[in-house]
Amino acid sequence: ARVMADAHSKVVATTLADDADIHAWTPGNDITGRLVRAIVAACKAVPALNAWFDGDNLTRTLHPHVDIGIAVDTDDGLFVPALRNADVLDARGVREAVNRLRAQVEDRSIPASELSGYTISLSNFGMFAGRYATPVVVPPCVAIVAAGRGRHQMTPVMGGVEAHKVIPLSLTFDHRACTGGEAARFLRAMIDDLALPA
Repeated sequence: ARVMADAHSKVVATTLADDADIHAWTPGNDITGRLVRAIVAACKAVPALNAWFDGDNLTRTLHPHVDIGIAVDTDDGLFVPALRNADVLDARGVREAVNRLRAQVEDRSIPASELSGYTISLSNFGMFAGRYATPVVVPPCVAIVAAGRGRHQMTPVMGGVEAHKVIPLSLTFDHRACTGGEAARFLRAMIDDLALPA
């Protein structure tokens, strides 16, 4: 609770939301894996959001690697273990690492050092309910991505309409550390990556 209150008092939070059309996905795509890959692609395209911000000195530090804090909801509260070096993991490596982190959180064997040091965060709250959110950016990070519950929507296509599956995305960023344009380009890069079949 203290971490959330502190984050709320220090961060100039702004949220952008949009839908990622995933109708082209091939069977067997792992939603969490694809979200991680899309975040990595967006961090490469717009490094400004893969950063830490020092509010006292008003300095931003960009990171050459992508460590994603993965929100894990438990009966004892929210834990955010770090998926280290997500930018060099393949789909299988991401899935194995996420499974390991979740298991360590659930059995409380996760080292405290693995609950900090991430460069950006992901909340996949849509596994429960909800489309969009205003997730909380926890300093020193400057951004968090939240994925809502997937749904089908009617999409205009060459003289007709089709039902396309979409994933609602919400991106909250610290406006002290990055611009709305940077955030919008980041979200666009995620949407473009998620539109790919595999």
